[in-house]
Amino acid sequence: MPDAMTAVPLPRQPSPSTDSTSSGAANDTTPVFALKELVARLHKEQRKIQDLLSSLGFALRSFNNLNQFLELIPMMATRVTDADGGILIRFLPNGQVRLERLHCQEGQACQDIRKTLQLATRQISNSLAKAAMSQSEDTGKFAAVPISVDEQLSRYLGSDIKLFGTPILVKNAERGRLYVFSRDPKYIWTDTRQKLVRLVADQTGVAIANDELTVELRQKERLDRELEIGADIQRHLLPRQCPNIQGVELAAKCQTASRVGGDYYDFIPANYDQLRPKKNTDSEIDTVQGLCVPWSVVIGDVMGKGVPAGLIMTMTRGMLRTEVLNRHTPAKILQHLNRVMYADLENSHRFVTLFYSEYDPQTRILSYSNAAHNPPLLWQASTRTIKRLDTWGMLIGLDADSQYEDAQVHLCPGDTIIYYTDGFTDAANQNGDRFDEENLSRAFQWACQHCNSPQAILDYLFERVQQFIGSSNRNGDDMTLVVMQVKTQLSS
Repeated sequence: MPDAMTAVPLPRQPSPSTDSTSSGAANDTTPVFALKELVARLHKEQRKIQDLLSSLGFALRSFNNLNQFLELIPMMATRVTDADGGILIRFLPNGQVRLERLHCQEGQACQDIRKTLQLATRQISNSLAKAAMSQSEDTGKFAAVPISVDEQLSRYLGSDIKLFGTPILVKNAERGRLYVFSRDPKYIWTDTRQKLVRLVADQTGVAIANDELTVELRQKERLDRELEIGADIQRHLLPRQCPNIQGVELAAKCQTASRVGGDYYDFIPANYDQLRPKKNTDSEIDTVQGLCVPWSVVIGDVMGKGVPAGLIMTMTRGMLRTEVLNRHTPAKILQHLNRVMYADLENSHRFVTLFYSEYDPQTRILSYSNAAHNPPLLWQASTRTIKRLDTWGMLIGLDADSQYEDAQVHLCPGDTIIYYTDGFTDAANQNGDRFDEENLSRAFQWACQHCNSPQAILDYLFERVQQFIGSSNRNGDDMTLVVMQVKTQLSS
């Protein structure tokens, strides 16, 4: 038994190195360390997302060519998800499925995947086409085909490749799919990786939409330029100013609903050789002195608006000017014009209304014939009454054998005629009421009694129609008006 003074050995203390190792091992399993590791991983993912957004934004701003942008998409999707490769597939408007881009490490494996994808997309396109044709025969129209592109690609690529895909949407329509794949059996499609792929797909949809918008804008700009050229040509084909006919004052205006219209009016001399051009040095415009040459006053309207109507109007003008030189009666001129234009108008499914008249300054007789156009209104100064100038006749282009009637009226000093198109009488207000011929007659009669010139009458009638439809509204149809007034003091 040891005595009280015998030392009892104490337990051995751990060395500093052993203590440190044991402490580190204990800290590895503490919640604090796990939290730090989670925060670090989140920071890494956040930086990855920021870098991705920055790269996509730069690409969207910098690339003018959509193909340049699409080349980057599979590669960026692959890198941000740590996958082996990426696939971009486009759904074309014709129903075809096309392998747009493939990104993977070059080698035999990548070549095999490319061949497999090309075969798969061809087979999918054929399946879609057959299913669409079958549905078309059953329902009479194409319908959505219930086929999963993801399943088809997975089947062709095999079970060794893990595939994740997401749609590329443009205006809620699927325009393609973006895939990333991996051969690693331990690879997991985490929520973060799926979100990153969807983010890349969404930006791809934005790029496709922007490209289509740019194409549409360029097409619109090209169409606008063509319309402007057409409108400029039409403006030059219509009379730049009214001719100076002995004993008559004229005013005319054509207001188109669109830049190119189907309304037509013209002043055609019976004999160009007897005209005497006179240079107006102030306006630098040639004015034509008609002397006693008979003049044709014509107004017409092509059914429809826009470029097609403008082209037919131009054709009508050229053919009519040629026909006038043959010096036939108004009815014969319309008959010949109808026969010449019938085939072209029938093919275009359009028709022309036309009122043709010829005024002789020496006799003050107006000869005319009507091809279903709005009859001009004649205000007779002696009786202060209005008369309609009309004859029986069909539309130009309706029947190749149409016949037309001739008529004449003797004009007296102060008599006034308005030639107009249906844009005046069909102009509607917000209630749907139309500015019909009765309203036009009343306004015309008031103007003849209170206005002192054809131009004043013209301005007043346009103003009355605008007041009727509303000052802030625009008429949906072309409006053309020609005012002819016999002077009260005839020159010798």
